[in-house]
Amino acid sequence: MKVRILKKNKFEMPEYKTEGSSGIDLRCSSSEPIELEPLERKLVPTGIFMEIPIGYEAQVRARSGLAIKHGISLVNGIGTIDSDYRGGIKVILVNLSKDKFTINPGDRIAQVVFQKIEKAELIEVKEINDTERGSGGFGHTGIK
Repeated sequence: MKVRILKKNKFEMPEYKTEGSSGIDLRCSSSEPIELEPLERKLVPTGIFMEIPIGYEAQVRARSGLAIKHGISLVNGIGTIDSDYRGGIKVILVNLSKDKFTINPGDRIAQVVFQKIEKAELIEVKEINDTERGSGGFGHTGIK
């Protein structure tokens, strides 16, 4: 699978850092530092545009180091970039800590993992089959 990348920032091209890496890092491409107050969220530009092949998506994921060290995460958990999207990639970051956090131009802010997707054939029916679990959810098994 090949992904065409248009880079409109002054930073290095995203790359896999090790042979076993699943994702490529995205960097902040703002011209000025971005301040994130506690519980504040902001849309952070990367200066990256992608041409993702049909049948694939790009998943934007948090960086574990930012999460554990500074409480920086993604508001939407995992962001999806569809194959037909051609706009600039932006990342919705949130500061879950009690301290202000500064994102500097060039800082690695998130990672992207490419996934093959399968389109489901959706069939409208009048009822669906029941299972032993049924509609139990949200901790119904007692596991905490």
